[in-house]
Amino acid sequence: MASLSNPNHTAPQDQRFLMLFDFDETIISENSDDAAVHLLPDQQLPAWLINSYREGQYHEFSAKILAYMADQGVTKESIQSAVEKIPPNPGLLDLFHYLQSHQHDFELVVVSDANTYFIETWLEHTGVRHLFRSIFTNPSYFDARGGLVLRPFHSHSCPRCPENMCKQAILREYLAAREQERGVGFQRVFYVGDGSNDVCPTQALGSQDTVFARRDYPMHRLLLEMQQSQSAKFKANMVPWVTGDDIVDCLEKMVKER
Repeated sequence: MASLSNPNHTAPQDQRFLMLFDFDETIISENSDDAAVHLLPDQQLPAWLINSYREGQYHEFSAKILAYMADQGVTKESIQSAVEKIPPNPGLLDLFHYLQSHQHDFELVVVSDANTYFIETWLEHTGVRHLFRSIFTNPSYFDARGGLVLRPFHSHSCPRCPENMCKQAILREYLAAREQERGVGFQRVFYVGDGSNDVCPTQALGSQDTVFARRDYPMHRLLLEMQQSQSAKFKANMVPWVTGDDIVDCLEKMVKER
């Protein structure tokens, strides 16, 4: 499995907890594709492109958007500037400050259906890239004409997820690889997300783990339905969040539990 590891990651390797973050509308306050679309001359996509979207094929749609932007002369520099200007969700920088002060406890990873350029650019600009050991997302690169090209992350057999990414498969493989490398598993896993594609990885978590679902977003609503149906597939604790401070409050209590 390919991922972007951080060569400057100097945190100790015996952290007790693994914490995974989605990117769009979780770390940042909007969908990064939307921020890029605002660079178009009309600040919107043409109807033919919007109508080409196929259910469950958002990766394909994102690739079309980026290709169209290149056709319209949108430059790498303008894309970089737009991505850097996306604000974080309220309290997320406070959360990262807390996690930086507790690097001995937490190993951090991004798992996102965005792309390498958007995520790396934003994290570097915000000064928090060094906190993350790995980034699992769709590869992207600028071609000879200056367009951002998007590639699928992997192929998988999960019937519930988009064909380019199953976050549960990523999580399970990462947990197995890290346990082999460390010689010990994590005491607890925390997952922070908002979207419907963040539900699948929660099925790999146990009763000692915690899911932070953004309140009133698709992930929260879907997990509530699973809880109400008493689905055996969802065993983790769920904590709805509105700001990063909600997550800090919960983590502070858990870190004290030695």
